[in-house]
Amino acid sequence: MWKRAITLITTGVLGSLPLSVTAECVVLLHGLARSAASMTPMAEHLESSGFHVANIDYPSREQSIEQLAPRAIDDGIAACPSEGDIHFVTHSMGGILVRYYLGENELERLGKVVMLAPPNQGSEVVDVYGDVPGFEWINGPAGKQLGTGEDSLPSSLGPVDYDVGVIAGRKSINFLLSQSLPNPDDGKVSVEATKLEGMRDFLVVDEAHPFIMRDEDVMAQVVHFLKEGKFAHADESSPDDMHHSI
Repeated sequence: MWKRAITLITTGVLGSLPLSVTAECVVLLHGLARSAASMTPMAEHLESSGFHVANIDYPSREQSIEQLAPRAIDDGIAACPSEGDIHFVTHSMGGILVRYYLGENELERLGKVVMLAPPNQGSEVVDVYGDVPGFEWINGPAGKQLGTGEDSLPSSLGPVDYDVGVIAGRKSINFLLSQSLPNPDDGKVSVEATKLEGMRDFLVVDEAHPFIMRDEDVMAQVVHFLKEGKFAHADESSPDDMHHSI
């Protein structure tokens, strides 16, 4: 059964305002085998920065990406105010859900999208371990779709034509999985595989895949992108070089 759990963050600076006047909304989508609780620090940070936040929980291990994307994202859109931009901040597979959804649907109120450690080109971990007994039981049908082959779902998605910022991690705490990945990597996805044709900006941070969405500097960069359309690079002298670090 589909589990619907939407955490609405409406306290603090926006707590006394009716939802109808909350101008901008951020829909949060967690990654594979995680829950909305993993995005709670991000939700609180965004709310304190003036955004209405819908932190969506979806059963990432129970269905395919084609099934998960419309249900999770439609829930997020429904939880936003009736006016104003709708942004997305995603972790890992959440970014693939957004790409699939926006490839199939037009969202007139679409704002900006920030993807944290997304497997935009798939992950070699799935290539190596996808057929190992127990993999699908742990990761579900969606996890099986995240390889790097031509028949993988990420490979079927084209470039983006909306404002996307990508933040990749280059620190691993999973040395076994890192052996299957091109370096640098975050233990689940290589830095190179997070890149996306059409993205507006790109950062690499010293963080591991499971924790990147809780990093204080990353949360600050997410807010900066949502407000400015770019990340706050330490060196702005080379605007054409989109491979920066913080």
